[in-house]
Amino acid sequence: MIAFRLSDVGLLLAGALLLLLGRRLFWLFVGLTGFAAGLVLAQRWLADQPEWYSLLIALGIGLLGALLALFLQRLAIGVAGFLAGAVIGSTLASTFAGDAAAAMWVGIAIGGILGAVLLSVFFDIGLIGLSAFVGATMVVEALHLAREIGIVVTIVLFILGLALQSFSGRKPAETT
Repeated sequence: MIAFRLSDVGLLLAGALLLLLGRRLFWLFVGLTGFAAGLVLAQRWLADQPEWYSLLIALGIGLLGALLALFLQRLAIGVAGFLAGAVIGSTLASTFAGDAAAAMWVGIAIGGILGAVLLSVFFDIGLIGLSAFVGATMVVEALHLAREIGIVVTIVLFILGLALQSFSGRKPAETT
């Protein structure tokens, strides 16, 4: 039987919310992305601290991100894009390069810059794509799947998130 930590439950719930609602609630996307980025960083830098400490830092960064999105939306778009890209970049780097610190930092930098540009230039499409991918990676990370299975499940969840967000909230075409 697999034992879930509290942070796994948080990642699973946050990932599911991003997969379903990332486009509809921008402040939620920014907050949950901040939570994910804060959790990843806190767990890597403060691995010797209790789990609640990492969760507290992640919740603080997530709350700060959500408030930023509510009051300073223009700035929050760039920050959220950077954080989402950084989470994706670090996840891809650790998936394909292992735990190499240099690869993780390169993944964070490149992913962060690409995410910020994507979300700033193509807001709606970028929001759907980033929230679906971050949500998928959060769910897979929480489930602790084997690498090959995790890649397949990430792709399936990403496509599912894209489809759900792209077609949710659209009015049916009128027939005349």
